[in-house]
Amino acid sequence: TSLAIKKQQQDVMGFLAANKIEYEECDIAANEANRKWMRENVPEESRPATGNPLPPQIFNEEKYCGNYEAFFDAREDNAVYAFLGLTAPPGSKEAEAQAKKAQQ
Repeated sequence: TSLAIKKQQQDVMGFLAANKIEYEECDIAANEANRKWMRENVPEESRPATGNPLPPQIFNEEKYCGNYEAFFDAREDNAVYAFLGLTAPPGSKEAEAQAKKAQQ
């Protein structure tokens, strides 16, 4: 699974970089404090039935956004900025989709 995890992490970071969204990658493999923080801050309802939540887990500062599947779904729906708790930039597909919704 570590290869799948690495691919998911690269996918998320690639999207953030391509959209000029600042992010910090927190290594949980080499950093016990990061691992502990992630495990403690993934909400109960988002944890796997057994074991610990696996990366990538996405946070906006202290606020939990979701895991890779949630990110993937948000991207498919042009809703990544909302998923991240950010304002979609003017002219982006997401901003246009929100404007259309607001008019309905």
